[in-house]
Amino acid sequence: MQRKWFQYWFNSPYYHILYSQRNDEEAEFLIDNLSAYLKPGPDSRILDIACGRGRHSVYLNKKGYDVTGIDLSEQSIRYAKQFEQKHLHFFVHDMRKLAFINYFDIALNLFTSFGYFETEKDHVNALKSFRKGLKADGSLVIDYFNTQKILKNLNPQEIKTMEGIEFHIHKFVSEGKIIKRINFEHKHKAYAFEERVQAFTFADFERMLTKAGLEITATFGNYKLDSYDEASSDRLILVCKKI
Repeated sequence: MQRKWFQYWFNSPYYHILYSQRNDEEAEFLIDNLSAYLKPGPDSRILDIACGRGRHSVYLNKKGYDVTGIDLSEQSIRYAKQFEQKHLHFFVHDMRKLAFINYFDIALNLFTSFGYFETEKDHVNALKSFRKGLKADGSLVIDYFNTQKILKNLNPQEIKTMEGIEFHIHKFVSEGKIIKRINFEHKHKAYAFEERVQAFTFADFERMLTKAGLEITATFGNYKLDSYDEASSDRLILVCKKI
């Protein structure tokens, strides 16, 4: 089977160089606010879906929870495994094929770690997989970019220099996807990567979640958990329960 863009790009060391300024403080702020809202019990089991290098998982574990992080990127999981301990584990895993059944109190899919697949069926299958892993009264949280705001403010061309590498970034919309082309040279070799994320709206999520047997119980528009406004919010954060 042909490898997808996310299997190449997220496994590349250049992905982590380009995004090395991601803010741990911001990630911890979101986790603090979600914890205060969801009020997980001291013995809660939490699943971090598409955990990357584990920054959310590690912080959740510091707060005392039993955390499992999964990601398709072998490189990211290899990095995250250095933090493993009794109640913190990381696995290479495809979010569409979770093996857990009725196991987690909370499942988190944070920082727009969704919308990568080609078909709606694949996305619904992923959501069904998330649902299957939750206990009957469990909660799923999806943190996505606010598509309407992204489209309104799309900057088509950008150059970012990180660790001496000049990344040329071209963003555009095609076939319902927000596409980012990333070109650069390093050590006299040219590289080209792509990110392709579905431009899902609130209505799209509502439809797919219903198909997957999930219901939206709360909607927030930023990491302070202010209310969601389609025109101005930075994020679309959905809290869901099993129907």
